[in-house]
Amino acid sequence: MKIAIIGVGSVGSAVATAVKNTGLAHEIVLFDRDGVRARAAAEDLGHASAFSYDVKITAVSTYRAIRGSEIVIVAAGANQKSGETRMDLLHKNTAVIEDIIPRVMENVDAKNVKIIIVTNPLDVMVMLAQKLSRLPTNRVIGTGTMLDSARFKIILSRQLDVSARSINSYILGEHGDSSVVNWSAVTIGGIALDDFCKQAKISLPQTTRNTIEHRVRNAAYEIIQGRGATWDGIGAAVADLLHAIVNDEKRILTVSTVDGVGKSAVAMSMPRVVGNKGVTMNLRTKMNTQETNALRKSARIIRKNFDLI
Repeated sequence: MKIAIIGVGSVGSAVATAVKNTGLAHEIVLFDRDGVRARAAAEDLGHASAFSYDVKITAVSTYRAIRGSEIVIVAAGANQKSGETRMDLLHKNTAVIEDIIPRVMENVDAKNVKIIIVTNPLDVMVMLAQKLSRLPTNRVIGTGTMLDSARFKIILSRQLDVSARSINSYILGEHGDSSVVNWSAVTIGGIALDDFCKQAKISLPQTTRNTIEHRVRNAAYEIIQGRGATWDGIGAAVADLLHAIVNDEKRILTVSTVDGVGKSAVAMSMPRVVGNKGVTMNLRTKMNTQETNALRKSARIIRKNFDLI
């Protein structure tokens, strides 16, 4: 499989490394406006491939070179800086996506290609990319709250002293400040959260839950403050999404795709079945009234910001 990655800054480079390490691609092409950076990334990653999978990795300077790519990953755009929200990147990255997507579509097979969006603000960029590409909504996929959900699992696992792999939990809505922690649907080894806490004699009061929510929503800000950007987590999320697509795993992931029509259409994260055709099923999880109202608010925020562009 040939995979193209557009944008090889700190995030794109981490994505490229994660993609190479899946062993799912026989060829990876790296495109960046900074040709020197793209060539350096391709060279460095090519050296690393000697220790793992034999992958052809090239830096390309024209979109013609992405021809034959079955999956295109868009990681280009301005990165979130310390003190900025994802929405602060709205107009900067709108211009980036408006430039990239038409060029990509001129050089791929529209009947089969899948586009993965990593650029922030994620949900708005998914909506824009889908509109510009005119691809079916199920084949323009944002990583959504995959990373947010992973952060939730990790933080909760430490609180409960149980493996994160035994936790089934979701962050819904926007990949951003209005994300919704879906406490109502959390299970630990198939056991409802409250029941697990009773059996394990663990107290999880609302104050603790509020702290966990704050840590999940602010994880990116803290990482950016400490190291300038987040990249390892999102790289791993993209690799996980690739596994689901390429291997037709039909796994449930909280990815972001456009749902609805007209003015009601919005891209946000919900549990969705993902396989080699992209998103094949949209699911609705168990939510209480508070979570339902918060999700609706999150959808309105995303739609409002899309309408601004």
